[in-house]
Amino acid sequence: MTEEQIYAALSEIFHDAFLRNDLVLTPLLSAEDVPGWDSFKQIEILFAIEQHFKIRFNTREVDRMSNVGDLARAVAVRFPAHKASD
Repeated sequence: MTEEQIYAALSEIFHDAFLRNDLVLTPLLSAEDVPGWDSFKQIEILFAIEQHFKIRFNTREVDRMSNVGDLARAVAVRFPAHKASD
C-alpha cells in the first residue's frame, strides 16, 4: 500500500466521519484544525481506520499521534513492504 493509497482511504474515512467531502487531509492537519474533531470523533475515526485496514492501535501509539501524518505513518508501519519511503 502506497502513501497515496493510505491517504485516499483515510480521506474517505474522514469524509464519512465528518459528513464533509471538502475536508482535505494533509500530514499536518490536526484536531485543532477541524471543527467537531473532539475525543468522541477521534474514537470513531480510529475505530473506522482499524476496521478498514484490519489493524489495531495500542494506547501508546494513539498517544503519540498528533496529526494526520502521524496517523498515516502508524498505518504504514503495518505494511512495511509498501512504506512511502520505498
